[in-house]
Amino acid sequence: MSFKDNIKKHFKEKLGGELNKMTVSEWGIDVFYKSAYSFAVESKIIALQQDKKTVEAIVESIIQKALDPEGKPMFHSSDRHMLMFEADPEVLLRISSVLNGSVDEYEDIAKN
Repeated sequence: MSFKDNIKKHFKEKLGGELNKMTVSEWGIDVFYKSAYSFAVESKIIALQQDKKTVEAIVESIIQKALDPEGKPMFHSSDRHMLMFEADPEVLLRISSVLNGSVDEYEDIAKN
């Protein structure tokens, strides 16, 4: 097996692992997510961040990464408006922080 095969195998295993779960008590649901995402998934989020569209990047990360128990997307592009204008920003920030692996950073921000 070549090192390139090892690279692909490693990432495939990471993507195929068990889903992580966070409970969102305000919404009465569990949000599931993977421990890793490809650059293809991250690209739009990164582009929004680079354009200083932080709120849009947060919502996009939730649309792209929040999964149901079967690993299917919980949200779709058509939910963007609802998330932007009809959802509690504090809850969205907390979900996005977990989905993007920055729980410690979020907890530090929340304390200030």
